[in-house]
This record gives sequence, C-alpha cells and structure tokens, in this order.
Amino acid sequence: MARLSVVLLLVVATALVLRWRRPAWYWMTFGVVLAALRVLVRYASVMDACGLTVPPARWRLALSRMTDRPTPEPRAPRILRLRPTRTGLVLRLKLRPGQDAFDVSAATDRLRHSFGMYGVTAREARSGVVELRMTGYDVLKRVQMPAKIDRAPMRIPVALREDGAVHYRDYRTVPHGLTLGATKSGKSVYQRNLVAGLATQDVALVGIDCKQGVELFPLARRFSALADDQDTALELLEALVSHMESVYQLVREQQRIGVDVPDAEIAADIWDLAEDLRPPPVVVLVDEVAELALFASKEEEKRRDRIITALVRLAQLGRAAGIYLEICGQRFGSELGKGITMLRAQLTGRTAHRVNDETSANMAFGDISPDAVLAAIQIPADAPGIAVAGDSTGGWSRIRAPHTSLRAAVNLCNKYADRTPDVPALAPFRPVVASSASGALTLNKASAATA
Repeated sequence: MARLSVVLLLVVATALVLRWRRPAWYWMTFGVVLAALRVLVRYASVMDACGLTVPPARWRLALSRMTDRPTPEPRAPRILRLRPTRTGLVLRLKLRPGQDAFDVSAATDRLRHSFGMYGVTAREARSGVVELRMTGYDVLKRVQMPAKIDRAPMRIPVALREDGAVHYRDYRTVPHGLTLGATKSGKSVYQRNLVAGLATQDVALVGIDCKQGVELFPLARRFSALADDQDTALELLEALVSHMESVYQLVREQQRIGVDVPDAEIAADIWDLAEDLRPPPVVVLVDEVAELALFASKEEEKRRDRIITALVRLAQLGRAAGIYLEICGQRFGSELGKGITMLRAQLTGRTAHRVNDETSANMAFGDISPDAVLAAIQIPADAPGIAVAGDSTGGWSRIRAPHTSLRAAVNLCNKYADRTPDVPALAPFRPVVASSASGALTLNKASAATA
C-alpha cells in the first residue's frame, strides 16, 4: 500500500512539473486522456447549459404521454468523432434540425470554460456538420512546428495558429499579401520564415529593402535581384513589368486554343505551360513600403508615382505571369498618397503584428472583419511574433511564427544558393557576393555592364 502511494505521488508530481514546465509533454502524456473524459462526461449538460440543444421530437413527446413515461430530455448535437491531436482535441458534431453553425461559434467561449480547455474555435466542415478545435494549452507561447508538414510548390508553412494547426502562405491560392507590424513586433522573423521556406523551392526571389539592405542583403546568395534605394527599386519594378509582359507573350504563343485541342490543355497562366517552357515564378518582397511612397520634392514625387503604378500593375496582372507580391511595412495608410488604397485592394492575404495605431489595423482588416481589427490592436507589446492573419473571406486567426534567427536564415539561403534561377530581365540587379580581405562579405548589385 505504501509503495502504491509513493508511485501515485510520483505520478502526480511528474504531471504537475510537466504542466508547469513542458505543457506539450503534459498534454501528450496526461492531459489528452483527462480532457477527452471531461468532454464526454460533461457533454450533454454543457450543451444544454450553452443553449445548444433542441426540444425532443413531437412523436417522442406524444409517445411519452401515451405511455405515461418521463418527458424526454432536449437533444444535443450528435458526436460524430472525437480525435486527439498533439495540441488538443477535434470534436466533430452533427447539428440537429433547426440548429445553425453560428450558434456553436457564438458559444465557443462558454464551451472553453465548461470543458476546461485553453481555447475553442468552431468552423463549418460541411452543411450540418461543425468541427470544434480545442487546444489544451497555449500553443503560441512556445511555438513548435509539427514534424510532418504538408508541403507543396508555392505553399510555405510560416506559423502556427492558435488552434494548433499550421498556417500556410499559399501563393497560388492567395497571390499577394500585406504584412504590417511595428518595430520589434516580430515582422522581420515572419519575413525570414517566408524566405527560408521559399529558398528550398525553384522560385526567383526579388527583394526591395530601402533600409540600405540591412534586412534582406544578408540573404543575397539566394536572391535573383535586390534593390536598396528608391531609384534602384523603380528600375527593378519596371524591369519586372517588362518581364511580366514577356511571360504573357510566351503564354499566348503556347496557349493551344485550336479547335482540335481539348479544353483542359489550353494555357492561361504559367502553370499550364510545359515544365521545360515554364519560366520560374517570382516572389517580390518589399521590406518597407512606406519608404517607396514618401517624397520631399517634385522629382521624388514623380518617382514615387511610377513606383506605386508599377506595384499596382504587378498586383493586378502579375498572378498569371507567376509574379507574387509580399508587401511589408510598419505603417500602411491612405496618407501615403494616391494609389495606396488601390494597391491594398489587390493584396488578398493580410497579416498584422502589433501596430502602433488603429488606422494601420483598419487598413489591414477594415474591409474584411471588424473583429480582426480589434484583435490586432489588442496584441501586447511583450508578445513579439503574435499576429492576426486574415483573408478576403472574413475569416481570421491568431498566429505566431517560430523564431528564426538571421544567422539561421542566412545559412539556409547559402545552402540553397544553387537553386537561384537565372532570370535575364533581372540580371542587372543580381547581387554580387564577394569576400573582403578581412573575411567579411561585401554585397553589391550587379551592374548592367557586368550582367
């Protein structure tokens, strides 16, 4: 008996220590079983208390009156499946007639308290079926990406969502994106994760970093083109527009619209071309968009207008040519001048880290979801990396990218430097990496004469 007591005491002590220091380990060893039992035992009473039940069918009421039996209890949604995950539980429910998925979504906070979970989110899997994703601990406190990740061309895992799922940046589904964040908000780490994910694929990376290149130029070995000032940025963007037009000419030549060609073989973008003819896709990363929109003289204003016009043209027309924009900045508002709101309208993917004012959050999510705006301005300053991600459908979620140091990103770009495609239109802007006498690296743009 004493030995059993000692064993139980050790088990309890181990569970408490794991819950305090290693919540993920605690969940996989103890938490998942306790949470599943808690959900199953409390399910009927919790659904009734949360108003997620419907009255019994009339035939059951009539039968109970005829047989003088107790009145049947209200019916809760039927459990189709309860599946444990590495971060929580996934509960799939079949709604009763008369119930709506919005009713379950509105009750997620009450379900979180009632089931004793850290977080609960709801989504409609299909008509009449709702999926509850419940997390057992704060998965964003210490981000650990799962070992198995669904990888695909132009689909990059960049962060972890608050429900424990992986957040992907899928350029073929959401071609252009806007990323906002104040200083020390984690925006640079998010950008490094993007570059690290794209570095392993056959993609041409183009960078515009008007902070003299301090963010993107260390990654130069994997970039096909880089610009570190407004003048070079204008030349680079106009070269991209010319490249886009040449790609469209290639697509037209290979379109195959003859009457003897099946419809499925007609080419409408680069992904419909044969692999040996397909030009490499291009991802354009703009580190600080406000620097491209500011001006102090008439000549700078003309340059600014040409830059914004080129960005808008690439955003409107670039997808089919395989050109994708990733616009980043600390501040993004209509006061940056004409064309900014038009550019914002083309950026479907929106990610906002901690921002300094509500206007920036409104520019990111004001046309998508007021709830996302409120969530973005509530991100605390002591939680760098926390962000709100949304799209034009109105859906949004909190995410956090795993910490990637600049050194780790540089090492990865150097490792995959041989995968940097050669794009003739971008050759004048290809960075040249040369070793100095001291052993450090000096980074310079290639000139048109040396290209």
